[in-house]
Amino acid sequence: MMGTHTAVLLVTANVGSLFDHVGEIENQWLRELLTTVQAHKPRFVALHFQEVGGKDYMINMSHAENFLWKIESSEEMRDFDRACIYMDNNFKAADSFTALGSMYFIHKSLKNIHQYDFSVKDFKAVSGHNKYVGTLDGVTTVEKEKFPKNFWPDFKWSRKGYMRTRWIIHNQGFDLVNVHLFHDASNLIACNESPSIYSGNRKKALRYVINRISDSSYIPLPFFLFGDFNFRLDTLSLVQNLSRSADIQMVKDSSNEVEKIICEDKDNDHKVPKVLLHIETKHFAYLNQAIFRDDNGRALLKYDKEVAAFHDVITEEEITFPPSYPYSEDYTKPIQYMNTRCPSWCDRILMSHSARLIIHREEGESSVVYNTLGPTVCMGDHKPVFLFFALKTNGH
Repeated sequence: MMGTHTAVLLVTANVGSLFDHVGEIENQWLRELLTTVQAHKPRFVALHFQEVGGKDYMINMSHAENFLWKIESSEEMRDFDRACIYMDNNFKAADSFTALGSMYFIHKSLKNIHQYDFSVKDFKAVSGHNKYVGTLDGVTTVEKEKFPKNFWPDFKWSRKGYMRTRWIIHNQGFDLVNVHLFHDASNLIACNESPSIYSGNRKKALRYVINRISDSSYIPLPFFLFGDFNFRLDTLSLVQNLSRSADIQMVKDSSNEVEKIICEDKDNDHKVPKVLLHIETKHFAYLNQAIFRDDNGRALLKYDKEVAAFHDVITEEEITFPPSYPYSEDYTKPIQYMNTRCPSWCDRILMSHSARLIIHREEGESSVVYNTLGPTVCMGDHKPVFLFFALKTNGH
């Protein structure tokens, strides 16, 4: 406890890789998470997971409960005497399955905390360890929704949606929302126009979530949205910039569809042209990967435009870390990006303007930390992102 402030740690992690490579990276992943808990000493911890069970969730979902248990039962979490755990793992319920998991831990020193029951529209004191696994139907302390099927008739319906819980710590109420938005299915389509069609899909979905959590069903509260937003850089503008001094070839297939974009260095003295950038549907290889890492990719933040459409309702701490995706899943290459997608800040912690006002800030000292977990170890294709801060509260 910090005076009338409560130390809070929010973490978002797309954990699909953990289950697709069971056992290979889990131990160091857990170590990075638990070391961060130890370092910051929060009194309230919220973990939001996406893609629980990975791509082969029908095979790997059994590992997911074990993974959550390892966090819950760890030595580092032993002083957190209350927990609320939600795992949407019933993949047979195709109409509602989101593969989202949310874990909330309350330290034994935190006395005055309540959680909202959406059915009776009232807050109740939290006690013990409460674990809810399955479809989460009938669980009244969580609100969960898969995005409606008719939203995107031209795209494959996938396990994307959101999950919300609501809390009061020392008379300060807030919502925590776990979000998973749509990805870019094709790099080539993402290059077609600016903003891309995929960006439009995400904008529509995020506006839907914000409207749902702000409607008149319940009294609106400050909210934190954290998850895998799948925000991508404005690919067309970026490619135009990266290939300014290059010869661009559009390679077409037999039906006259573009299947490759190849940018070659035209100032190259060598006999063989040097390929600067090579793009296919699921391939994005840029010769100079350092641009994504140098100065934490700061030069590319101007292409990170998707949050700007929501500045009326959402804000974010300054990003000072490299793009969180797509890192190599080879544990020997923890800072290398895969040549599958353009590196982007997919994993984010966003907040309403009212939520920003309940974060305590010390003069001249960085009491708020917004960063990635495990920057120098393999955490899978997504580096988890965390926000640590002191929540302004009223009384003890």
